[in-house]
Amino acid sequence: MNSGKRLIIILGPTAVGKTAYAINMAKKVGSPVISCDSRQVYSEMKIGTAVPSPEELAEVRHYFIGCRSVLDYYTAGLYEMDAMALTEELFKTHDTLVMCGGSGLYIDAVCNGLDDFPPADKELRALLMGRLEKEGLESLRRDLAALDPESYAAIDIANPQRVVRALEVTIATGRKFSSYKRGVAKTRPFAIEKIGLTMQRDALYSRIDARVDRMMDEGLEGEVRSLVPYQSLTALRTVGYREIFAFLKGSCSLSEAVDSIKLNTRHYAKKQMTYFGRDASINWINV
Repeated sequence: MNSGKRLIIILGPTAVGKTAYAINMAKKVGSPVISCDSRQVYSEMKIGTAVPSPEELAEVRHYFIGCRSVLDYYTAGLYEMDAMALTEELFKTHDTLVMCGGSGLYIDAVCNGLDDFPPADKELRALLMGRLEKEGLESLRRDLAALDPESYAAIDIANPQRVVRALEVTIATGRKFSSYKRGVAKTRPFAIEKIGLTMQRDALYSRIDARVDRMMDEGLEGEVRSLVPYQSLTALRTVGYREIFAFLKGSCSLSEAVDSIKLNTRHYAKKQMTYFGRDASINWINV
C-alpha cells in the first residue's frame, strides 16, 4: 500500500500547543514542518492566525506559511494539489514528514482527497451574487431545486455561499453539483499517522484567553485595520478579524470585540474537536 514513507499529522483544537509539539517531532525525525492551516497560508494574516514566531520558523523549515495573498483564489482543493506535489518531492530525501494544523478540511484533503470540483467561474459567481442581492436567496434556491434537486436536499440551503456555489458549478459545467460528490477516498503512496493533542477544557480556555491578549499586544488591531479594504473576502471572515472589523465600524467597543474573539475562539475549538471526534484513526495525547 505504501512505500515505507510516513506522514505524521499533528492536529487538535486551536491554542492547544500544536506548533511547539510539531517542531519537536520534526527535529526528532529530521523533517521540515508542513503547515495544514487554511488561514496561516495568507501573508497578510500573521498575528490573528498565530503563525509560528520568527524563532520557531528558524528552528526548522516550514512550508505553507504566508505563501499566498488574501487576494489570491485559494481552496482546500488547491491545497491538496500543492501538498501532494510537496510531499512527493520531500519524500525523495525523507522517510518521515511532519504536518501540523487544525483545519479539518485541509487535513481531509491530504488524507483522503477531495472531490474534483471545477475551479470557480468568477463571472458567473458575480452574476449570481448580483441576483442574490436583487432577488434574494429564495429565487436562487428555486433554481437549484429545479436544476439539481439532490443538492437542494443535501446542502445547507440557508447558507447563500453554498447555494451560489452549487448553482455556479451546475450552470457552468452542465453537470449537477451533487454528481461531483463521489465520496471515494483516494489512496496515498505513504502511511498516515494522526496525533491529536487535547487538554482539559478550562486549561485550553485559559490558553485561548492568554493568546488573544498576546495578539492584541502584538498589534492585531493594526493588522486588521490594514485589511479593511478586503474585509468582504472569505479569508477575512475569520475569528479575530471579523470582531475587530465590527469595532472599527463602531458596532462595539474594543474590549467587547476582544471578549467576542475569546468567546468565538472557544466555540471554534469546540467545533474542531467535534470534527476530529468523528475520526477513529486519531491517536489522542493529553498534553
